[in-house]
Amino acid sequence: METEERVLLDEQAIRRALTRVSHEIIEKNKGIEDCILVGIKTRGIYVAERLAANISRIEGKDIPVGTADITLYRDDLSHQTESADPELKGTDIPITIHDKKIILVDDVLYTGRTVRAAMDAVMDLGRPSQIQLAVLIDRGHRELPIRPDYVGKNIPTSKEEVIAVKLKEADKTDEVTIRQKN
Repeated sequence: METEERVLLDEQAIRRALTRVSHEIIEKNKGIEDCILVGIKTRGIYVAERLAANISRIEGKDIPVGTADITLYRDDLSHQTESADPELKGTDIPITIHDKKIILVDDVLYTGRTVRAAMDAVMDLGRPSQIQLAVLIDRGHRELPIRPDYVGKNIPTSKEEVIAVKLKEADKTDEVTIRQKN
């Protein structure tokens, strides 16, 4: 039995949400001085790059963008059934994070465990002055006390639903869909 997939955000809605989030980041931080966007692999990186492009257009200067690979920081590694070693892509932040404002960026915020792992990865590189969180979609169901500073769209879901973010960089299309779990 095929489960129906419903489009929640199309390309234009995603663009509008990310434009608004870009403005909110600039406003909250009174500019982009000492700010670094850090995308959580994989789609969080694409969202971070889009935010950086928006911010650059608005402010007339570039904001550094880094990437966080949380593979080794996941709290479910020991539960995974594959015997293969996890694939490491590396955390790469182009400048020192000491006393900088780190803005972690992800596509979907769900339980909070991915964000916790990303915070651990960042903290291993130094001591930022603060860590903020920007997400395209907040679907609820937190298991940890983590709250986003910037949200593209709040989409309350049940645990029986799956949110899929598709971005051109990885999926050749921009859309956010929801469907029932199989």
